[in-house]
Amino acid sequence: MIILGYNGFGKSAEIFGRLFRATGIDRHLLYGHDSSAALLIDGKLVAAVEEERLNREKKTSKFPVNAMRWCLESAGITFDDVDTFAFSWQFSQDVLNKMIAEITEDGTATVEAKFARLQRLAETHAALFSEAATQADFLEYTGHRLSPEKLVRVPHHIAHLMTGYHLSGGGDAAFLVSDGRAEWLSSIMGEVRDGETKIFDDVTIDSRHSLAMLFSVVTRYLGFVPNNDEYKVMGLAGYGPPPEPNPFLTDVVEVCPDGTYRIPYPANAVPAYYELFDRVFGGDPECREEFDYRVRVASAAQHMLETVTAGQIRTLEARSDLPRVIFEGGLALNCVNNSKLLERSRFAEMDVSFGASDVGVAIGAALFAGRQAGTPPRAGRSPYLGPSYGDQEIQTALQQYADQVTWRELDPEDVPREAATLMRERCVIGWFQGRLEYGPRALGNRSILANPRFPDIKDIINERIKHREQFRPFAPVVLEHLAPDVFELGKKTSSPYMTFVVPVRPEYQEKIQGACHVDGTSRIQTVTEDSNPLLAELLRQFTELTGIPCLINTSFNVAGEPIVCSPADALACFLKTEMDHLFLGNFLVSRTSSE
Repeated sequence: MIILGYNGFGKSAEIFGRLFRATGIDRHLLYGHDSSAALLIDGKLVAAVEEERLNREKKTSKFPVNAMRWCLESAGITFDDVDTFAFSWQFSQDVLNKMIAEITEDGTATVEAKFARLQRLAETHAALFSEAATQADFLEYTGHRLSPEKLVRVPHHIAHLMTGYHLSGGGDAAFLVSDGRAEWLSSIMGEVRDGETKIFDDVTIDSRHSLAMLFSVVTRYLGFVPNNDEYKVMGLAGYGPPPEPNPFLTDVVEVCPDGTYRIPYPANAVPAYYELFDRVFGGDPECREEFDYRVRVASAAQHMLETVTAGQIRTLEARSDLPRVIFEGGLALNCVNNSKLLERSRFAEMDVSFGASDVGVAIGAALFAGRQAGTPPRAGRSPYLGPSYGDQEIQTALQQYADQVTWRELDPEDVPREAATLMRERCVIGWFQGRLEYGPRALGNRSILANPRFPDIKDIINERIKHREQFRPFAPVVLEHLAPDVFELGKKTSSPYMTFVVPVRPEYQEKIQGACHVDGTSRIQTVTEDSNPLLAELLRQFTELTGIPCLINTSFNVAGEPIVCSPADALACFLKTEMDHLFLGNFLVSRTSSE
């Protein structure tokens, strides 16, 4: 059985821009962002790629036609061969009735305002949510007429859950899913037991009280792009302790004993939130530009997020006796919080997948449809699901840039040693190998790598290569069997997807300053011979040469651009930065001398 899962709407950006002013700084506040496609053949996940990697538009919401076509072409099949198309949204009559009721029952709105909101909802439904819109999108972008009997619509949160559930190996587990908003809700919890999913409906959170959307408003308040730059707020929070008492917990969020919570305004009430934040933090537009003020608000927001989600986990502990918990949804990308949730809970394990945010729902939708059809999913744990490129394709790209770069071909066995030798010094390399990884983190095939022992290496990479804020930390990649020597892993035995932050052991904080955040922590990626043989060999060689057991690993891109996909992408990115060298498969690439 062949199943193609996907996420993305053809007209989302246009509709949300016109009707809801989702433009400029708010351009990512829409349905279908992070569009993508994933292919399942006889239960096995064989291919997946994000549309942004192919159309080069970061966090694109466009219909994922390029992603779909690549997935099918990689398997040598066409749209006609697909048995089921699994779409990661389900706007049922019940959901739409609740969306209508949210408007009509708003006691603060005038009749005229309600009519205007209902009109916007009607237009959005006609253009995005309806059966006719789905059919029209598919035909317009693929040229393929989608048979209604081949379409499975999967509730968005269930798609998230299936991603985490199957990528972690299945089995019984409690779960928490939390994101900005799905169709109607923003957070669900429950358990999967004996293959059956049970949602604890009494503690679900609807989108009017979305914790993730509140965190996005804070992101915007601090001058960053909401639904995109929340990790910057998380990084800033490490520069100082939260204020006591925390204004977010005393004046903004109401936390209830049952683990639910209430938030005062909808996320689009930006002026009201700005006025509230200025009042409780003593701020104004000028303060928001000051580093110390930003740190104080960011640390308070991070503490608020940790406190509220800890309440949800406590409720989950009381309702489920299972020893493992799955955490998925955009909020699960807050890796600082993930570690604290696990360590402070009774759960023995927590799994957060490489596709925890909306990039993953194409995979989850396909897996759900497979289960529904009676095909046992075989997802595996590898994130290396995207395009790969052979020597001929690499050489063709090199010839396109022959006037700007020089290169030499290495024996494949010499690539790790050559890279390790270069990185003994203050040398930053681009690392382009094998299949493209899936998800928002660099997981070792499209990476920028460097030696973490140099105190100024973070500044060099931030300023000269990534072109991003100086306060941003970098993550270390380490061989799994050496990780406990360098980091205090707590309950974790591995962290292959950079979804957990752990303390760096005191004796290593000076040795790996470039990969150690200001608060003495690191967002680690652990690697084994099985998970990524080439990267594991590079780490082994580097450790042998330097005595340093890890490397800085950051995504191969510059600020505002997606991670590189093709050799041409990698060369273009290399040339607009001050990276020293590029390993493009078996080719060592350098800039042409200007002399």
